[in-house]
Amino acid sequence: MPGVCVIGLQWGDEAKGKIVDLLTQQSDFVVRYQGGANAGHTVVVGDQTYKLSLLPSGVLTPGVTCVIAGGVVINPAKAIEELDELKGRGMTHLDNLKISDRAHVIMPWHFAEDRVLDKSTGGEDIGTTQRGIGPCYRDKVGRSFAVRMGDLYRDSFAERVRHIAVAKNELLAAEDRIDADAVIEQYSGFAEKLKAHVCDTTEMLLTAAEEGKQLLFEGAQGSLLDVDHGTYPYVTSSNSSGVGVCNGSGVPAKHITHTLGIVKAYSTRVGGGPFPTEQDNEYGQHLRDQGNEYGTVTRRPRRCGWLDAVALRYTARLSGVDAISVMLMDVLSGLKEIKICTAYELDGRTTDTYPSHVDDLRRVTAVYETLPGWDEDITGCREMDQLPPAALGYLKRVSELVGAPVEYVSVGPGREQTIAAAAAVGA
Repeated sequence: MPGVCVIGLQWGDEAKGKIVDLLTQQSDFVVRYQGGANAGHTVVVGDQTYKLSLLPSGVLTPGVTCVIAGGVVINPAKAIEELDELKGRGMTHLDNLKISDRAHVIMPWHFAEDRVLDKSTGGEDIGTTQRGIGPCYRDKVGRSFAVRMGDLYRDSFAERVRHIAVAKNELLAAEDRIDADAVIEQYSGFAEKLKAHVCDTTEMLLTAAEEGKQLLFEGAQGSLLDVDHGTYPYVTSSNSSGVGVCNGSGVPAKHITHTLGIVKAYSTRVGGGPFPTEQDNEYGQHLRDQGNEYGTVTRRPRRCGWLDAVALRYTARLSGVDAISVMLMDVLSGLKEIKICTAYELDGRTTDTYPSHVDDLRRVTAVYETLPGWDEDITGCREMDQLPPAALGYLKRVSELVGAPVEYVSVGPGREQTIAAAAAVGA
């Protein structure tokens, strides 16, 4: 299969990095194609835990080319920080990282703008991590004030920064004013440190796909945060569902042959916005405590609730998933009963259609189906037949509701705690 996509089907934090790390062993290229340093992912290898927010999860595997494609917005300081940390932990293969010269650069003024804009929605925060992601994407679309990685190596870079700084300083508060010369010096230093990694990744990936190389596309955030198809405006600034793969990577759809949707066994959300199955009670606290539900990047406590099959069915269709991986199943151990939202009640009607407007989603009431829970510790299970009958029943029901077979089941953070399930649980 030349092209495999790993897509989060919820509001992010589905443990996509673990599955990407697993599938990297079968891949020639691992590609991040959207988002920025707001996409925290954790990978556990043996007794080592790696927390990354910008570099692809596949960077941990020697012999695999890891690509940050043109659809990603780059914080150069963060890229250097993560590279230096991995070097400090003994990794010597990091020349396998390639960064698109088309990728847009997060500049100092983007951080200042982010702090202001997150509080200007007139109500709930829209959930930004205040890492300059949204303002950078806004300048990308606006074009006049955009800076791409390739621009850092041009003679016109200094002049461009000075031109942009004049315009930005007219809008920023005095304490956030931009010192153009300082920015030029700082980012020229970043450019020099990253120079060996920067190239035309679009040409590289197109050639690799045409040669039949194995490409693995690593989604960031989750489908319900997609800027066009998610719970707008409580979304990210890019297409984080499966529809964003091609435009973010530059690889056409004909090279993508398998899409794997990543599903947490329950639901979580960070920041504002509607959450129909949220449990602000002992069940939600159980999920938060057992699942360590705090953001990899922000450490913000995540809102927790039951699995929402209405939302999952929508995002599975949106992203065109062929199968799903159900993650963090071990977190459900110890619950006497487990609920799944199978429909919504809205204006006196029952519906299984996900609302297109956030105001309608706020007004829905979740309709639940209750399944038996289990007490057994499943973290030691390595085969499907070792799971309790109630856990198998839960997986079967999730598969039926989503409309896709279960390909993997995760019962803990370690690489070895992932069960191949495709032959055991199907739609």
